Amino acid sequence: MISRYKYKKITWIDLESPTQEEVRALMREFNIHPLVADELRSPTLRPKVELYDNLIYLILHFPAFQHTHARNPEQEVDFIIGKDFIITTHYTMIDSLHEFSKVFEVNSIIDKSHIGNHAGFVFFYIAKELYKSLAQELEYVNASLQKVEEDIFKGKEKAMVEKISKINRNLLNFKQSIRLHHDVLSSLEVAGTRFFGEKFSYYLSAISGEYYKIASHLEGNRETILELRNTNDSLLSTKQNEVMKILTIMAFVTFPLSLIAAIFGMNTAYIPIVGTPGDFWIVMGIMGFATFLMFLYFKRKKWM
Repeated sequence: MISRYKYKKITWIDLESPTQEEVRALMREFNIHPLVADELRSPTLRPKVELYDNLIYLILHFPAFQHTHARNPEQEVDFIIGKDFIITTHYTMIDSLHEFSKVFEVNSIIDKSHIGNHAGFVFFYIAKELYKSLAQELEYVNASLQKVEEDIFKGKEKAMVEKISKINRNLLNFKQSIRLHHDVLSSLEVAGTRFFGEKFSYYLSAISGEYYKIASHLEGNRETILELRNTNDSLLSTKQNEVMKILTIMAFVTFPLSLIAAIFGMNTAYIPIVGTPGDFWIVMGIMGFATFLMFLYFKRKKWM
């Protein structure tokens, strides 16, 4: 699906899962290099930036857990940035691009905002929206972490083991998706300055700044999840130790009782007390006294 937007002399083409015919038409219209056109037809595994005579080709991957319309939590966006045109290509619907298209279309109609005099500025605003969506994803994770923290101290440590593991997996996938953004954006600063001029370098640095904010927020969440995991493991271990302590005490208490019961239950010719008046209560008294002695022993050792 192809969408076309116009703002003064700048054209923005947004492609979602482009067909071969759509790619060929754009290739002819905007003089796109054949190698670039070939890569638009399917997703690419690694992000990169390439500088051509008439355009910059950039690939970035953006993780999405909450705002996603596909099973794959990683969304790829390809940018072809010329002087007076920009082409964005993606293979699933991306909410932030959809929202930006509405704003861009309104600004084109009312003509009251100054986007800039070349397509690089359009890329700048799109990139800001994409990184803003990443911040929203991390806010969603942060809310989940707060809920996990509350549940941990409500006695739900066992249930939180799986929850913490899922959140940690999402954070690892998030980090994996954006891990190459630093190198790609650094290369983009060099290529973009050469292509658009020195005055545009500030905007390219600002895009890198948006990435650093996300990376810092991500590390904060990862530190939080590790601390919560350690806390949860400590509480689980404490509970398990308490259970083992109680079971051990019960085992020690019941051992002399079982021994006494076994002795008086022996099938021998003579057993003391057995057969005398009130022998049952005497044996029970002996058991109770033995239990009391064990209790005093545990208290003295401070095991209870």
